[in-house]
Amino acid sequence: MTEPTKMVLFNDKAIRSHWDDEQEDWFFSVVDVVAALTDSANPTDYLKKLRKRDEQLGTYIGTNCPQVAMPTESGKLRKTLAASTQQLLRIIQSIPSKKAEPFKLWLAEVANQRLNQLQAPELSIEQAMLDYKRLGYSDNWINQRLKSIEIRKELTDEWKKHGLQEGAEFAFLTDVIYQTWAGKTAKQYKQYKGLKKESLRDNMTNKELVMNMLAELSTKEISEAVNPQSMDEHEDVAKRGGGVAKEARIKLEAETGKKVVSEQSAKQLQLKKKDTE
Repeated sequence: MTEPTKMVLFNDKAIRSHWDDEQEDWFFSVVDVVAALTDSANPTDYLKKLRKRDEQLGTYIGTNCPQVAMPTESGKLRKTLAASTQQLLRIIQSIPSKKAEPFKLWLAEVANQRLNQLQAPELSIEQAMLDYKRLGYSDNWINQRLKSIEIRKELTDEWKKHGLQEGAEFAFLTDVIYQTWAGKTAKQYKQYKGLKKESLRDNMTNKELVMNMLAELSTKEISEAVNPQSMDEHEDVAKRGGGVAKEARIKLEAETGKKVVSEQSAKQLQLKKKDTE
């Protein structure tokens, strides 16, 4: 698998997905698909029972479906059962759900979109904007979020250039950045906002996104300037980059009397704004 895991939406249900360049196909988290089709409170248990009840399906899944590293609710990478587009079509035949047919159409659309995006990358940005709009985010927030994705990629590209590995090392340095500027690790930040599986960055306010962008941009720029060699040096750079945003946060809070780090999500604030209009 050659690209990082992405969230795609089916009826506002998040499904972890991974694109395989060699096979030119998506691989989806089977548990997430089960959750989206059944609304089960325990999709993992539902899938286990489904495989026992349908022995042919159980054999098919065991033989054909790979384990792919995808992020858990805590953000850590864990291998999870994944299925390609064709394999999913076989699996959902055994799931009694009124959503099965709409899901098939959605699956075909997702695959087609990805092939189009390979030819025209700007389509990927347009799709992201549409997804965020459908979820109720404001245009201003969407613009900030897309910019934050660009800056994050520049930082991770810088880390990759130094031989750092996605997963534990990226997560550790990201935590250092969060801890420095916001006073919380990613896990603590999500708990503060009352999040579970949801993306932390998708629940940041405009101010939080701007501060986090400043922290990650600063980390990348400092890394380019000092050329860290060891993990300890990368940690120091992450602290310095986060420190730039921390100073900006403290200054803004002193000037406005308002906290930057918020318990609320951008979407909640947008809905509250609409209620008062």
